[in-house]
Amino acid sequence: MKKNLHQLKIQIDSLTVFAKIKEDDVIKKLCALLEAVSGKPGDDTVRLYSDFVAALYPNSVSLTEYVRTLMLQDDNFYVKGRAAGRPAEPEVMDAVESELSILQKIADLRAGDMKAALGYDDYLPSWKNHSVDLKYDFMEKLQNITKTGYGIFAKYAFFRLDEGDIIPVAHPDFQKMDQLFEYKRERDLILKNTEALVSGAGASNMLLYGDAGTGKSSTIKAVAHHLAPQGLRIIEVKKNQLYQIPKLMEELSDNPLKFILFIDDLSFSGNDDNFSALKATLEGSISGCGDNAVIYATSNRRHLVKESFGDRAGDELHLNDTMQETMSLAARFGLTITFQKPDKDEYLSIVKSLAAEYGIDMDEEELFKKAEAHAIRKNGRSPRTAKQFIELLKIGI
Repeated sequence: MKKNLHQLKIQIDSLTVFAKIKEDDVIKKLCALLEAVSGKPGDDTVRLYSDFVAALYPNSVSLTEYVRTLMLQDDNFYVKGRAAGRPAEPEVMDAVESELSILQKIADLRAGDMKAALGYDDYLPSWKNHSVDLKYDFMEKLQNITKTGYGIFAKYAFFRLDEGDIIPVAHPDFQKMDQLFEYKRERDLILKNTEALVSGAGASNMLLYGDAGTGKSSTIKAVAHHLAPQGLRIIEVKKNQLYQIPKLMEELSDNPLKFILFIDDLSFSGNDDNFSALKATLEGSISGCGDNAVIYATSNRRHLVKESFGDRAGDELHLNDTMQETMSLAARFGLTITFQKPDKDEYLSIVKSLAAEYGIDMDEEELFKKAEAHAIRKNGRSPRTAKQFIELLKIGI
């Protein structure tokens, strides 16, 4: 048994295509344990055993499932190449097959065998194993990679941009499609455009314009969540990060998934460099949007640029040209969808639907009366106002 464990340690060291797995904390602790157990008996073997299990437990009690997840989320060069449609050399194919066999051995490693090798009779924690064919699962992943993705994109659907890096959002704030009420026409347009992106048919960059609280951002996030199983991911880009979009597009260009680059509450003031950066990206730039990504932006301003009467009466010789430039950015979005504040009937319909969803049992006339009073206090009717009202009602405020 000790000989087999020593051999497994050497085989893990030999991983090349799946080399990143060697840097995983659980695998590193396993290697330290394998090395200690297969060598001369020492007092630290029990400690190394418990260190390994302590690293494993927060992730999974099953070593098999942990190794399987590592394999499926590994974004090695072979996976990226296959996702981009590039062929692999025979030597690389042989390495992949051999290394999948090594990963299978790790997944099958049993706690009982390790305890026996330690020769320790007192209590030690165990882990689980189950039957799995890692090679089959890996090949199936490659066949469905346009939907499942790889690396962090296989685990998460919502992301943000941070200093040029794509960071997953583990607990995103979103509503599901069936939690959105009214605005069916607007929602259907967004969904249809996004479905075209996911299918590969091509989609338009989109501007959602309208009053605050009407559900512009909520609809985009709901659509992103709805289509995530079909291979859609969403990355939020802040206004001061717009200049990074070309680099981001280059990074995503070979990715088999489809992406929404989401810019929330977009507006510009005069002489804003971000204005020119976004304008160039939307049309005319060498590094424009690729086939697998679109830009979705929301704004409370129709033309995106904050204007004053002084701007319109400015001292430029060609004032009309300047005004046309400021309005041209909104025109570069292929699709503009307007979200208007709901009228009374629409607002009360949203209130009624939310009350049913939250399990609020109240006389309809009283419910509507209180909802209208809340809207007056909150500066008008909107889906956001309706939701805030129902949430307060739910907790008795």
